[in-house]
Amino acid sequence: MTQVKTGDTVRIHYTGTLDDGATFDSSQGRDPLEFEVGSGQIIPGLDKALPGMAVGETKTVAVPCADAYGEADPAARQAIPRDQIPDDVPVDPGTRLQMQTPQGQVVPVTVVEATDAEVTLDANHPLAGKDLTFAIELVDINAA
Repeated sequence: MTQVKTGDTVRIHYTGTLDDGATFDSSQGRDPLEFEVGSGQIIPGLDKALPGMAVGETKTVAVPCADAYGEADPAARQAIPRDQIPDDVPVDPGTRLQMQTPQGQVVPVTVVEATDAEVTLDANHPLAGKDLTFAIELVDINAA
């Protein structure tokens, strides 16, 4: 029976949940996720769980935040004067926006607070600082 090894291209179905059981992502109703094991295309904690699995095998994997999207970085939060944001840009907390650095790099941010004076934006990944759990099923292996 063929087992996954680093360098293989695999296809998996998955459901990712938070500690409270809330689903944050799933391949249900979509094609399986395809990637090369060990290539850094997915979070490290999930990547490390695949070697040794066989097609049809299922597994539940607990991934601490350090092996997922890392700890939330307080320095990635920034308050911007409200008058520097165009009036037609929504600033309701939870709204996802994009900013551009002086070097032209696009950075996704989330509005975390908005007052008449300023808007606080967070450039951390939305799952930073969170431990994750994945229920995975190995659908296919294309050996390297």
